[in-house]
Amino acid sequence: MVGREAGAGGKGPATWKRSRPADERPQYHDRHARGDTDVVTARPKQPSAAAPRLQLQGITKRYPAVVANDGISLSVLPGQTHAVLGENGAGKSTLMKVIYGSVRPDAGQVLWNGQPVQVRNPQEARALGISMVFQHFSLFDTLTVAENVWLGLDKHLKLAEVARRIEAKAAEYGLPVDPSRPVHTLSVGEMQRVEIIRALLTDPQLLILDEPTSVLTPQAVDKLFIVLRQLAAQGCSILYISHKLHEIRALCDACTVLRGGKVTGECDPRQESNASLSRMMIGAEPPQLQHHDRQPGDVVLQVRGLSLERESPFGVDLHDVAFDVRAGEVVGIAGVSGNGQRELMAAVSGEDTRAPADAIRVAGQGAGRLGPARRRQLGLHFVPEERLGRGAVPSLPLAQNLLLTRTDAVGRSGWIDVRALRTQAQNLIQRFNVKAGGPHAAARSLSGGNLQKFIVGREISAKPRLLVISQPTWGVDVGAAAQIRAEILQLRDAGCAVLVVSEELEELFEVSDRLHVIAKGRLSPSMPRREATVGKIGEWMSGLWEPADEEATA
Repeated sequence: MVGREAGAGGKGPATWKRSRPADERPQYHDRHARGDTDVVTARPKQPSAAAPRLQLQGITKRYPAVVANDGISLSVLPGQTHAVLGENGAGKSTLMKVIYGSVRPDAGQVLWNGQPVQVRNPQEARALGISMVFQHFSLFDTLTVAENVWLGLDKHLKLAEVARRIEAKAAEYGLPVDPSRPVHTLSVGEMQRVEIIRALLTDPQLLILDEPTSVLTPQAVDKLFIVLRQLAAQGCSILYISHKLHEIRALCDACTVLRGGKVTGECDPRQESNASLSRMMIGAEPPQLQHHDRQPGDVVLQVRGLSLERESPFGVDLHDVAFDVRAGEVVGIAGVSGNGQRELMAAVSGEDTRAPADAIRVAGQGAGRLGPARRRQLGLHFVPEERLGRGAVPSLPLAQNLLLTRTDAVGRSGWIDVRALRTQAQNLIQRFNVKAGGPHAAARSLSGGNLQKFIVGREISAKPRLLVISQPTWGVDVGAAAQIRAEILQLRDAGCAVLVVSEELEELFEVSDRLHVIAKGRLSPSMPRREATVGKIGEWMSGLWEPADEEATA
């Protein structure tokens, strides 16, 4: 049973320890209550005499509105896969950026192989043997994949050699990517593959992975885990951030828990359950979703014979796509990233208006030629997969970002009621538990998960007739993911038609009434959620489905 204690003197964050007998405890230490400055955790299958590859001592990083890291200390041994667990805004990504040299700490020390170091930039980190895969990608849109990878490698290498290495590494790890493609033509999942391959090409001693599997298929995740275990067996240390608790339990042999920028506990995740890890991270188990069966209503979104040629030479053609979404149901679309999801979302949302008018009908009206604003008047609201740049303007405050899709605070004369706009933003922050400095906080100042909660909340609170949402909980912690999914189901129960596109199968199984799979620009027949299995969906992701007659598909 997991217990909570206050920090020293009854102050500070809650910390964790075990009430099991000492010989059964999974090495969980309460450093705040005991006042320890150095905590040595027994690590199964690790040599006791091994010196830490990386040590952090008292790392602190302050921003004007928040203390992101507050005296954090942790150690990572050679060959260890060490999870850093915490809810959105707990300080995980900031801490990883300190290690990688992207952020300068205000206090504390970094020791690398026992020696104090100051990592002033990512180039110095890579020279030490530290590589990082960011959750928010550090890629130049106008450059090709090979050119982006080349920037972080030995400049004596020729670009053609870099491209060859990319292809070889991609084939070795099952992460297909074309070195000649410009980054701006890639989907989010394909960008993530580029980041992973770029990190692996440096043969790192320490590999930092920030949500590396968020847009990978289960089969690709399994293959990546094989690679990571091989790297660890060869002595590479891995720092692993993920909100997928089953991944942490399957892959990692040590775990440090952060809450509010402080270390609140350590454990061996292999001896924990998803529920106990969730309690450590957020102080409670996420609420169980209530999925009530109900009879769907009229068709709100109808797509028939949608065939579109790719706008980019690296895009995907859509071939005769057909499906319906009815009032009071959630239809999920699964698939490996880069199989036409981006093109389909552009056509449905109104970003791409090349489709015949009747190929896409919203609320009974031909909408194929209508832009996003006109479709919103019909009740369609859209959450894109890219948060910054499409879902929100990075430099604008949260209140002003409401104006991208909401006109509640705009009067008939066209004047904006600034006070009403701030009130709306503050209400969203409170309702969706967004950790932000307030309505004035710039979108870029929020963690990825908190910005996602705000964007999803913005569209859900508009009470849409049809909600189209792509990657609803990408990079969001278990508590926030449960909240977003619960909001989707509440919207559905209120009679809204919901279309969800996600590479997260567990998510689709939780919220969907029916499922489709998209592969190479073609859409499978629909499958009731009760009949869907990971194996079946995995087969369909390769395009291996039997054609269904129109009546069965409908």
